[in-house]
Amino acid sequence: MLQSLRHYLPILDWGRSYSRGALSNDLVAAVIVTIMLIPQSLAYALLAGLPAEAGIYASIVPILLYTVFGTSRALAVGPVAVVSLLTAAAISEVAEQGTMGYATAALTLAFLSGAMLFAMGVLRLGFLANFLSHPVIAGFITASGILIAASQLRHIFGIAAGGDTLVELVESLVTTLANTNLYTLVIGAAATAFLFWVRKGLKPLLRRAGLSPMAADFAAKAGPVAAVVVTTVATWGLGLAERGVAIVGEVPQSLPPFTLPDFSPALIGQLAVPALLISIIGFVESISVAQTLAAKKGQRIDPDQELIGLGAANLGAAFTGGYPVTGGFSRSVVNYDAGAETPAAGAFTAVGLAIAAAFLTPLVHFLPKATLAATIIVAVLGLVDFKILKKTWAYSRSDFWAVAATILLTLAFGVETGVSAGVLISIVLHLLKTSKPHVAEVGLVPGTHHFRNVNRHQVTTDPALLSLRVDESLYFVNARFLEDCVQDRIAEDSPVKNVVLMCSAVNEIDFSALESLEALNEVLTSRGIGLHLSEVKGPVMDRLKTSHFLDEMNGEVFLSQYDAWRKLAPCAVVQAEARAAE
Repeated sequence: MLQSLRHYLPILDWGRSYSRGALSNDLVAAVIVTIMLIPQSLAYALLAGLPAEAGIYASIVPILLYTVFGTSRALAVGPVAVVSLLTAAAISEVAEQGTMGYATAALTLAFLSGAMLFAMGVLRLGFLANFLSHPVIAGFITASGILIAASQLRHIFGIAAGGDTLVELVESLVTTLANTNLYTLVIGAAATAFLFWVRKGLKPLLRRAGLSPMAADFAAKAGPVAAVVVTTVATWGLGLAERGVAIVGEVPQSLPPFTLPDFSPALIGQLAVPALLISIIGFVESISVAQTLAAKKGQRIDPDQELIGLGAANLGAAFTGGYPVTGGFSRSVVNYDAGAETPAAGAFTAVGLAIAAAFLTPLVHFLPKATLAATIIVAVLGLVDFKILKKTWAYSRSDFWAVAATILLTLAFGVETGVSAGVLISIVLHLLKTSKPHVAEVGLVPGTHHFRNVNRHQVTTDPALLSLRVDESLYFVNARFLEDCVQDRIAEDSPVKNVVLMCSAVNEIDFSALESLEALNEVLTSRGIGLHLSEVKGPVMDRLKTSHFLDEMNGEVFLSQYDAWRKLAPCAVVQAEARAAE
């Protein structure tokens, strides 16, 4: 009972051995991440089209719940750029930004996403993340980063522009550029330049000035806070709000409130598909980051439990004024680099954000939206990776076209179309790659019991024996391919008397493939050719034994390909041994 409880509540596992040293490291990491998250949470909320405080709220209770249910020691959960953009795209279809209905729809979206993730975790469906290939995800995130950065330029210029696609955004920006507010532009451009410099240049500068590595790193992480403080003070002191500079305005000074999503069937029906897409994208991004960081310390991540942890986090966001959340790349890396040892670092971060929500929100009243836009632009441009196009072009043309198609569709038609296309392309790629499995004719390597491709190695063969190694599981998509492949190899005047299918790489034979094998057996029998199997895996053999195929097959099942070779091609065995002796 206790073991089962520890499986679903990982806090009971790592919490038992929590030490004073871990506490110290977690507190330091929490301070650094909290400083980074305050401006970032405000910015991502505005990206989602929600009030600034929603970003803070979405970073408190969700983090606490993930601390209890999550398995990653370093993952930092909260609002992220891509999910914020997906949220805005989904909610704008059902409610007008700035209305109560818009905020309620965000809560409902978080609830649906959380419920889906939680259910998938209970049903142990973590393997579904494998249906999205990494190249496609990289392409989607790259395109989303471009869209997000382009959407924030209106705040940098202080103009009223918008759009869901890159074409719409560019057109809107060009037509309204004449209305640029110079004060806003100066603030936005200066903040952007400063933040880019902070990411690359501040830490080396401080190290040369004599600061310790930890102090220099802390100062670099606090760069966005410096931009917030300076631009806020300048806007307040110079009265720039009266000169057209858009500011955050009043932010409620309170802890996250208790909120209720809208459970009306009509709204749930409208948001169900976007919620599923957000769940899948969020989970893939989160599990990728979690597994990468865990591998560095030899730790283990349970994908199914991660679904439960992220599901609980999103359900928490739905009832505390937030919106969909997931594990963020940048904040998780910062959390890891800052020395976080356990999920308790996230809990301490939540406490820090709660203090900020309760006492510090009046200080951001005059914070320019241009500064928050600069924060987003600098963060998301780090996600843009065009090198994936070069890498996939050199390694796999099919992956290249999948990445290129995902990027172009996302930019041209918006994020929902892009992510839907990404899922579809990933599945289609898998089906295409497995629809024509690699089937190699093999022969015996002289002096060994090994069999290799006749086109790659010097091997011994027998004209009367056709040995084919099938390098893929057999299922409905490729069932006929193998049948056609064998028949193509056996011409009318072929000397082949036996065909052996080497099944060492076959992990499954479904019913469609079974019927195809039965049809192949009938064709070969009619031509006086034997059909044999070798190296069939146990689970596959167990499945075959439940059918009549083995009884009707005109040949045998051999434990090894060498056994089949010795019985069906004894003369070739002698020749191979003679060649090896020479």
